[in-house]
Amino acid sequence: MAKISIAGATGYTGLELIRLLVQHPEAELITLTADSHAGKNITEVAPSLRGWVDQPLVKLDPSIAEGCDILFLALPHTAAMGQVPGMLRGSCRIIDLSADYRLRDAAVYGEWYQTPHLNPEVIKEAVYGLPELHREQIKGAQLVANPGCYPTGAILALAPFMTVDWVNVKSIIVDSKSGVSGAGRALSQTTQFCEADEAVSAYGLGEHRHTPEIEQELSGLAGKSLTVTFSPHLMPMKRGLLTTAYIDLKKEMDRDGLHAHVAQFYDSEPFVRVLAPGRYANTSHVAGSNTCDIGVQVDARNGRAVITSAIDNLMKGASSQAIQNMNLMLGIGETTGLDHPPLFP
Repeated sequence: MAKISIAGATGYTGLELIRLLVQHPEAELITLTADSHAGKNITEVAPSLRGWVDQPLVKLDPSIAEGCDILFLALPHTAAMGQVPGMLRGSCRIIDLSADYRLRDAAVYGEWYQTPHLNPEVIKEAVYGLPELHREQIKGAQLVANPGCYPTGAILALAPFMTVDWVNVKSIIVDSKSGVSGAGRALSQTTQFCEADEAVSAYGLGEHRHTPEIEQELSGLAGKSLTVTFSPHLMPMKRGLLTTAYIDLKKEMDRDGLHAHVAQFYDSEPFVRVLAPGRYANTSHVAGSNTCDIGVQVDARNGRAVITSAIDNLMKGASSQAIQNMNLMLGIGETTGLDHPPLFP
């Protein structure tokens, strides 16, 4: 039984981790932190967990890494960055759900996050936690940088096209729409009910911090540096993330040929479902699961591939993907604790 601790247990991703881990047959929760709620029981902050977990919340201290096998850092960006090197000195292995160690270039991190990286030397140790691309490296990693929700949806949609010579990798457009929970649990005017309900809004156009993460992973697959046009949107729903990606084709192709290529690329992936030709991704069909649905089409008039993907932003976009990474790191079945169907409706 692996001993598990969670730093930042009362945010949306932290609470999702708890909900999944209390049912995980190989996990035992030993420490939960939440500085603003220290001294309270987790059920005082999350009544839905009554009867499932009975643990006090404590303040974050680097010693949390002692005595646990896996430490999840479900904290805001930079909140634990300076403490990670000390946490890595023992045998504990870390899965960081923030962006602190996702980017391999400290200069790129500084540019997009407007702050110098405190531990550029540790970046080299981190493995980007997208199992579909880095499964073998994740197994042996001591520090895994869990991907962002937008990059997960975009990268999975586009990955099959990065290693073939019949697409123009300089033409990539990613249009994504996320549920309000993607903004986190902290109070914000833009995510209040009266602001977000019955409204769809674009934000961060041309400057969203997930852009270099998408570019990094796609560039690695393509074997060349590339850029994308990334346009995120806020949708009036609790959870879910839909991505529609566009990429120009160098040669004439039909939908069935495109579908066959993507289906073969993901043939052995337990959490990626390539939809039948003519069907497209829908967030309600993946809610509450670690599943990513992918649908493909060819816009023949414009010589363009159109790819849709849907994930639950709190699950495959954050917490359940982190547990998928945990399973790989522990050497147990990758689907353990995650093998349940999506919620519907």
